[in-house]
Amino acid sequence: MSAPRVIGVLGGMGPAATVDLMARVIRATPASDDAGHVPMIVAQNTQVPSRIASLIEGQGDDPLPVLIKTAQDLQAAGAEALAMPCNTAHHYAEQIAASVDVPFLHMIALSGEAVRGRPGILGSPALQRVGVFEKAMPGALYPTDPDALLAAIRDIKANGPTDAARAALKAASEDLTAQGADTQVIACTEFSLIADEIAAPSIDTLDILTDAIVAFSIKG
Repeated sequence: MSAPRVIGVLGGMGPAATVDLMARVIRATPASDDAGHVPMIVAQNTQVPSRIASLIEGQGDDPLPVLIKTAQDLQAAGAEALAMPCNTAHHYAEQIAASVDVPFLHMIALSGEAVRGRPGILGSPALQRVGVFEKAMPGALYPTDPDALLAAIRDIKANGPTDAARAALKAASEDLTAQGADTQVIACTEFSLIADEIAAPSIDTLDILTDAIVAFSIKG
């Protein structure tokens, strides 16, 4: 059996979600010893400029040059494919993929293949603002109070999974159910940390990315 292939992770957006992805990959890998696990080179780059500031508020530095350099550094370090556990940063996915010579495991496109029925998106308001999910999930529904979700994301980044953030996610999920969403898409890696608040059929883009990482590295 050939050795698992190396995955480069564009992380740090946010840091806890990156660690969560790594833990999910470990749990999902059918390995009997260390050598059977997915080798990962992780750029826990907490200095990527804010995607929210750039895409929603129209201020701050452009994240793209930093993301491209991170991707190229990961390739130079030996990554054989790249993964990025940040939904909003997938606004830049095509440019990142074009900047390297290794596959980019596109979390949003892969999640679109897994959705059944009309999806509802639980994530940053930037996703709707710039149409991150439009191609993969046309006709997607969004919560009617995006500001509450943005506040919840900021709360989790600053304080971890708080009761207030949990309440906001639960309310947004109930809103999508009322709108008629068939599948709710956990489309923010901060919300992946509190996904137990969603009482509806759902998929987590982080789980989809996990499966893709293991499939590429182990199953080839």
